[in-house]
Amino acid sequence: MKNNFLKGKVAIVTGSRRGIGRAIALALAQAGADIAVCDSVRDDGHLDSVAAEIRKLGARSLAIQADVSLKPAVEKMVQLALDRLGEIDILVNCAGVWIPGETLLDCSEKNWDKVMDTNLKGTLYCCQAAGKIMVQQKSGNIINMSSRVGLDPGIGVGAYSISKAAIIMLTRQLSLELAKYNIRVNALAPGIVQTDFNTGVWKDAVVRERVMRGVPMGRLAVPEDVADVAVFLASDASRYMTGEVVSINGGWRPPVQPEL
Repeated sequence: MKNNFLKGKVAIVTGSRRGIGRAIALALAQAGADIAVCDSVRDDGHLDSVAAEIRKLGARSLAIQADVSLKPAVEKMVQLALDRLGEIDILVNCAGVWIPGETLLDCSEKNWDKVMDTNLKGTLYCCQAAGKIMVQQKSGNIINMSSRVGLDPGIGVGAYSISKAAIIMLTRQLSLELAKYNIRVNALAPGIVQTDFNTGVWKDAVVRERVMRGVPMGRLAVPEDVADVAVFLASDASRYMTGEVVSINGGWRPPVQPEL
């Protein structure tokens, strides 16, 4: 892929204040795309900082605070990105939450709704709002964030794994419905990535070492490992891929029982 191969493209990246979303937003900008960075939190300055980093790379950027679990907020977010940046070519759905350690039997209705509203409904709302614009353009590219535990069950992930499995079917169903409009829809399924999202898994040296023993490649992922694959899916290098789920896990599989 050549330099600036996404020049002239506009992307919306949700959950891009930090972690994987931030890395994807920066990687797309490095490839030449203009980026609307979006997150439910803005007052800590991180989201605006990401937008500033993107502008330093020579791309246009817009920071938007939006709670993706609320459909009106999503529609406002997408319309603002369209008005300010002119079009929407790429949507990356990275916004997500989880309740660490909670089993399905212990999962409260409140926590179930929190996870499903953000992860699943939020992804759907963003796909609907941006997808309608892409249908009018007769082109577009949607990348949804699933997880390795969306493919296989994992210890201590509860409702999160259900939401990520549902995102896989959402991706496949949308890919079928939107293919005739020249819109591709794919999903990423990362394993354990070192972000603030899951510090309990990797910041403690003992826990980190125990987890790494289950990764054949011998290390945990960093956000850039996921971002580079997202850039590939956003580019014409993946032009004949749709409805696919790409695992990025170093060979890791979720353990079926607690590790000792």
